[in-house]
Amino acid sequence: QVQLAESGGGSVQAGGSLRLSCAASGNTASANCMAWFRQTPGKEREWVADITIRGRTTYADSVKGRFIISKDNAKNTLSLQMNGLKPEDTAMYYCVADNRIIDGISCRQYDYNYWGQGTQVTVSS
Repeated sequence: QVQLAESGGGSVQAGGSLRLSCAASGNTASANCMAWFRQTPGKEREWVADITIRGRTTYADSVKGRFIISKDNAKNTLSLQMNGLKPEDTAMYYCVADNRIIDGISCRQYDYNYWGQGTQVTVSS
């Protein structure tokens, strides 16, 4: 069982930066995939970025070049550095993890089995 707890959300003006953190109760080094998702009321949940067990990262086109996902296995934390924030980045952000190895799909396609409670990010214009 892995428990995830996000922090670092808040309100910023467009163009600003925030750094989200996710503390994991389990060993992040053993997580095959970890990722960040976001969701706004009335919209589908959106994949933002993921990182594989080997540290390979992938980003949604909407955040590429502005966000950076990273993990610190020694501290069991996952982070999301968000720069150049836009009003459309406003959402609840969720940290997710999965220990399974599922052949044939990427981390983006996982139906993640561990979710945090979320942290709210609000960007004003």
